[in-house]
Amino acid sequence: RREQARLKAGVVEEDTEEWQKDPHFTGLQRVGGVDLSYIKGDESRACASLVVLSYPALEVLYQDCRMVAVSAPYVAGFLAFREVPVLVEAVQRLQQEEPQLQPQVLLVDGNGLLHPRGFGTACHLGVLTDLPCIGVAKNLLQVDGLVRDELHREQIRSLQRSGEAFPLTGTSGKVLGMVLRSYNNSSKPLYVSVGHRVSLDTAVRLVRACCRFRIPEPIRQVRLGSSRASLCP
Repeated sequence: RREQARLKAGVVEEDTEEWQKDPHFTGLQRVGGVDLSYIKGDESRACASLVVLSYPALEVLYQDCRMVAVSAPYVAGFLAFREVPVLVEAVQRLQQEEPQLQPQVLLVDGNGLLHPRGFGTACHLGVLTDLPCIGVAKNLLQVDGLVRDELHREQIRSLQRSGEAFPLTGTSGKVLGMVLRSYNNSSKPLYVSVGHRVSLDTAVRLVRACCRFRIPEPIRQVRLGSSRASLCP
């Protein structure tokens, strides 16, 4: 808990880059996605994946998927201590091998401030890499009084078009993220939260801009790569 609190103190919840402040994200050229996928029935091995896509074309520029050993135990609320080290290594390999392809922002398959102590995987990775990071989750993490009850489901149903969203406000009064309808043909939303060096408004706009389908393309491509790599011995 002490280490988590120490790292959390480094989180920046606002835009720090000029491209983030532009309505069309002028100046943004590379968007990354990261994910750690476990082998079914084996919690000690996983596929750590990093992709970098061009923006706005969303074409794959770089892909690194490799099987890694995961030794730290799973502890609820501290998942990042198990997963982030291998994701940091993937970012460092990219910085060493193809520095010109370093992403200007990372989309993380997980949460940021939407976390029991306000420091999810997207925050943890952002602080350690010092890259802007955004948490993108497919399901609601029920913290700070947030519940997937009938009121929440009714709010989701009220999102009629792609790009519509509503805030996730906890009982503490803090806005922890946004619920976003990312794709017209899917009524299932995404849960977007700040990771590091990005505002919530910018995070939501960028996630929406990266969606060809429900899942934003950097995360969709990283998941495709993980699936292929996990088939390897």
